[in-house]
This record gives sequence, C-alpha cells and structure tokens, in this order.
Amino acid sequence: MTKKTKKQTSKKQNSEKLTFPADLLAPIGRFFIEEEQKILKKINNLKEEDPFTDPARTSNNASPDADAEEQFGHMKNKAIQNQLRRRLIQVRKALTQVKIGKYGACEKCDKLIDTDRLMIYPEATICLDCLKKEEKAKK
Repeated sequence: MTKKTKKQTSKKQNSEKLTFPADLLAPIGRFFIEEEQKILKKINNLKEEDPFTDPARTSNNASPDADAEEQFGHMKNKAIQNQLRRRLIQVRKALTQVKIGKYGACEKCDKLIDTDRLMIYPEATICLDCLKKEEKAKK
C-alpha cells in the first residue's frame, strides 16, 4: 500500500469540482428563462419601432432633418439591439451552466465565482481573478 503525499491529496481535492445544490439552482434557472423571454420581447419591440421598418418611409419625400432623425433613430435602435443580443448570449450561456449543473463555477479555473459577484451579475461565467487576467492579457 502506498502512502499519498500531501501534494497528491491536494491535487485530488482541487480536481473535485464544487457546485451549488440543485434545489438552489432551480429558481436561478427560472430567473434566466424569464430574463431570456424579456430580452427577446425587447428585441422584437425594438425591431418594430425601427424607423427603417416603416413602409411609408420609402414613399415620402422627407426633409433632410426628418431623414437625419430617422438615421439617428435607426442607429440608436440597432445599438440597443446589439447590446441586448450580447446580454441574451450571456443569459443563455448561464442558463446552460445551470442545466448542466456547473452554474457558479468559473469556466476558466473551475473555482466557485464569488456569490456577491453572482448577485450583482448573475450571468457571470468567469471569476474576477480570471477576468482580471483576461483583461491584462488584452492590454
């Protein structure tokens, strides 16, 4: 029989992944499903409000200021839609993590993400340490 060294024991403990209990994840999953639906509804509403989707737009001879207003409205609308799409991706990513039981674990280092961070930004999939390393690498 071989004795396990201290290094081997700590390695084994580190390889065991920590997760939140399933009964705690269920309401979080419902929250993300509701968020996903809200975001999709906002995106659809913005598509309808886009001045470029108005069929009468092409047939009227608008003054330059009205045309500029339409351009601005369209660009603003697209920017908001892009922001919502990015958030939708994050929400769906977090929902997937909930479904596979890995919610709250950093996707880079597998350590648990600080619960304070998750309270503020529930879609977080990376811990602050890994996020800081990522940002440093970008510079």
